[in-house]
Amino acid sequence: MLRQLFETKSLDRILKDSERSDHKLKRVLGPVDLIALGIGAIIGSGIFATVGTAVAGDAMRPGAGPAIVLSFFLTAVACAFCGLCYAEFASSVPISGSAYTYSYATLGELVAWIIGWDLIIEYAVGNVAVAIAWAAYFHQLCAGIGLDIPAWISVDYRSAVQAGNAVIQAGGQVDPSISLYYKAWIDHPTIAGIPIIFNFLAASIVMIITWLLVIGVKESARANNVMVAIKLVILFFFIYSGIKYVQPENWSPFMPNGFSGVWVGASLIFFAYIGFDAISTAAEECKRPERDMPIGIIGSLIICTILYVIVAGVLTGMVPWNKLGVADPLAAAFAYVGADVSAGIVAMGAVVAMTAVLLVFQYGQPRIFFSMSRDGLLPAYFAKVHPKYQTPHVTTIWTGVVVAVISAVANINEIVELTNIGTLFAFILVCAGVIILRYKDPDRPRAFRTPLVPYIPLLGIASCIYLMLGLPWVTWWRFFIWLLIGIIIYLAYGYRNSRLRQSQ
Repeated sequence: MLRQLFETKSLDRILKDSERSDHKLKRVLGPVDLIALGIGAIIGSGIFATVGTAVAGDAMRPGAGPAIVLSFFLTAVACAFCGLCYAEFASSVPISGSAYTYSYATLGELVAWIIGWDLIIEYAVGNVAVAIAWAAYFHQLCAGIGLDIPAWISVDYRSAVQAGNAVIQAGGQVDPSISLYYKAWIDHPTIAGIPIIFNFLAASIVMIITWLLVIGVKESARANNVMVAIKLVILFFFIYSGIKYVQPENWSPFMPNGFSGVWVGASLIFFAYIGFDAISTAAEECKRPERDMPIGIIGSLIICTILYVIVAGVLTGMVPWNKLGVADPLAAAFAYVGADVSAGIVAMGAVVAMTAVLLVFQYGQPRIFFSMSRDGLLPAYFAKVHPKYQTPHVTTIWTGVVVAVISAVANINEIVELTNIGTLFAFILVCAGVIILRYKDPDRPRAFRTPLVPYIPLLGIASCIYLMLGLPWVTWWRFFIWLLIGIIIYLAYGYRNSRLRQSQ
């Protein structure tokens, strides 16, 4: 049994299975679509929201301060190593499934299941975090134009309760960073004495994105390209308008909490890079995957890193680093210097940015389920393709419903860290897979080859482990519990119904 658990599925068979007419997706995406897909996934809540906590820190973690630019470089290097590995796999195995498919070909079925289960954390749980942040920015944007949306349909119950308790402990003083949650707590309606507080905004945007993805990937790609263009304009606007407010003295001290602050900041800001691997899930819908996948992955990573470093430099130059621990740091920076109109424009950009991230993450998760179902590890029901739109509509709808429900009730505080550790673990397995496949199948044609193997993959593994160690141990425990649940499901269903095992 142990040998069967780690039995691999050959690349030739993976490619053959993907060509079955009843399980085949349309190839409609080009390199520009893929770069836009990557930028759409990468630039989002990380730079618009979580960068604030990474810079200023909080009661549980030291902030990086102005040295957040070093945190971005540190994380970018780790992602570059992993991106090169992803590019080789994606161009050699142009199949939906991302790290799941790659692990199946190199590390065996059990590891493939684990990584597929783990990727739920990256795409689905990560999407929950983005949807919640989107709702907060959207509420602020509407308030700025005079549209009053009730706070009790914009936040989750637990956050509202925590805000109410915090105000009581502060003697009635309301911190601006929790004002929305406190308003929800004092203004919420009740039914039969039960408080009604749920994040209707977050759930609604998830379902809208789900509908868009069901009707067709090309239509979704067009919408994503438009949102990416708007998002880049907003970031360039922030740089252009914000640079005149930069005060060099705000960059001192540059590293207020030493390198430990930079390290923890990198572990948090990694959330700002999550998404570039989502490009690889589109391999089966790519016109020329051997050429376009490396361009999409590496190109989007380079563009986003340059933008992140410049934005972070301007941000920490505009506002003292310890004032940035808010949910909307880019908009707050303009508000701090009295540029309220600019703050409103950035808030609008954040809404667009997070919509694009939701689109890409919601795009990636159903295709992981699609691949797992095609291999028999999940029921065949999940591998159905819509007869008209040729999209994996069943998994798309199920994913959308689950993410929407969780988004309506979840607290965002710990979701980002759980998303980070799950994604870093997936990256480690992809890097290991490149090394293994080079030795197992050295003669296989590769349209893109990771340079300096095994050194680049080993550096990718080491850097991911380093970033994981910057996360709190409670996050590690949650991650292990999640993996344990996944293994139980695999042994109960996937092991017995595996198409690879049945064919033997």
